[in-house]
Amino acid sequence: ADPNNLPFSNEKGEGFENKIAEYLAKKINKELAYAFYPGATGFVRNTLNAHLCDVILGIPQGNDLVQPTNPYYRTTYAIVTRAGSELEGLTTLDDPRLKSKQHRIGLVANTPPGNILAKEGLMSAVKPYPLMVDTRFDSSSATMIRDLEAGEIDVALLWGPIAGYYVKNAKTKLNLAPIQETAGTRMAFRVAFGVRHSDQIWKRDLNQFISQNKSELEKILIDYGVPLIDENGAPLKKN
Repeated sequence: ADPNNLPFSNEKGEGFENKIAEYLAKKINKELAYAFYPGATGFVRNTLNAHLCDVILGIPQGNDLVQPTNPYYRTTYAIVTRAGSELEGLTTLDDPRLKSKQHRIGLVANTPPGNILAKEGLMSAVKPYPLMVDTRFDSSSATMIRDLEAGEIDVALLWGPIAGYYVKNAKTKLNLAPIQETAGTRMAFRVAFGVRHSDQIWKRDLNQFISQNKSELEKILIDYGVPLIDENGAPLKKN
């Protein structure tokens, strides 16, 4: 796990992946232990593939560095705006309001929303933030939200779980809306556990855990503000 990457995980056990790991350990009657490593280049090689841990939480399906389980949630990139701003209620990146005047758009480099912004001719309005940082010392997401609150940017485009967490804990009122897919670029992704390619039995055990504990896993995610969506892209209703 990443030692300093809220809302996902940290060394104090404060992230939603920490809570899911605790719940998993309790349900399968195993002692929980972490292999901490910054979530950047070398993360899988230095944790799972080094046999320092047996599962990684929060793996997007399609990641070929690991063997993914069945997904335990589905979420999407999100638009965050200041409450009361003229961009409040924005749900697509081809909305005419973005072109009506030079709004500043916060974007993490090399993430899917950038494809749509490029297609719409909006890259000149983008303030970029780095994708890969050492989370022990920096957070692009936290910086972007601070810039949004300070008025240095007018809209922040973030991965849904990150957006939801910061909106929930922001000092000023912010609004979040899942990005509606309109231009062919995929915004929504299924998220799974990741195990070693050789661990077939362990994968089946985890799939069973996911199937049997779906509502509890969703409750943990919702408590952290993660914008969960169904297979049609509609928001999941809180139970």
